[in-house]
Amino acid sequence: MLRQAICNEVFKDWKFHEACKSIRSVGYTGIEISPFTLSENPAAIPLNQRRQYRAMIESEGLIFAGLHWLMVAPKGLHVTTPDDSLRERSWRHILDLIDLCDDLGPDGVMVFGSPQQRSTTGDSTVTEATQRFTEGLAGVASHALQRHVTILVEALPRAQCDIVNTLAEAAGIVREIGTPSVRTMFDTHNAADETEPHAALVDKYFDLIRHVHINEMDGRYPGTGDYDFKPVFATLERRQYQRWVSLEVFDFSAGAQKIAEDSLRYVEAEMAALDKAE
Repeated sequence: MLRQAICNEVFKDWKFHEACKSIRSVGYTGIEISPFTLSENPAAIPLNQRRQYRAMIESEGLIFAGLHWLMVAPKGLHVTTPDDSLRERSWRHILDLIDLCDDLGPDGVMVFGSPQQRSTTGDSTVTEATQRFTEGLAGVASHALQRHVTILVEALPRAQCDIVNTLAEAAGIVREIGTPSVRTMFDTHNAADETEPHAALVDKYFDLIRHVHINEMDGRYPGTGDYDFKPVFATLERRQYQRWVSLEVFDFSAGAQKIAEDSLRYVEAEMAALDKAE
């Protein structure tokens, strides 16, 4: 059975400890955190507060999966801008988040999506911006390795971002940097521009994939649309995937508890159907 986590953003209006309690009671074993839900300046969260968050996670029997939505707070950051000062400050933020990630739990990942903060800006070309993104990742990779954190290059559809739109492009950056602290991940919703079947992509780049996000193509939670998750789940099972399958939704209108419960039950049913078919 796949390891199930959920992104805490759906619980962003809850007290953190109550969110952890609810997540575990539903049946998830992992929690993924959006740093902006903890603070408007996540890098400034004091060590004692980080330890409290970690204790809350562990006290409910949860495991910290990692961070995502890395660049939302503080506002105004951009990692591919030609403005050297702003770019340096933005990558300093990533270094700080590496520390936060390790402080919240061991072996966490950092999903690097953040479309608005990495898209071309300031008259940069896609090639120039992609090179700055690659150089920036390479520059923080050794610190991530020291802190046992893995940064994941997330492919995003062109409707969101013009830098790294396919898993092949993400894998190319990972291979160019060539360190175990920089890898990639797969997100069902953000694979909109892929031309190959999603299960085939997961299989092709499996050795570089360290995390999976699940959601419907319209951003709702699994089971509310027509995305067929079975081929992806079957590939992960066949390849003996040991890392997290994490629920990340963009439509919170159904409410946190219903989203968490209905999604997990749906995934469990899909997995049971696969097991029965074998």
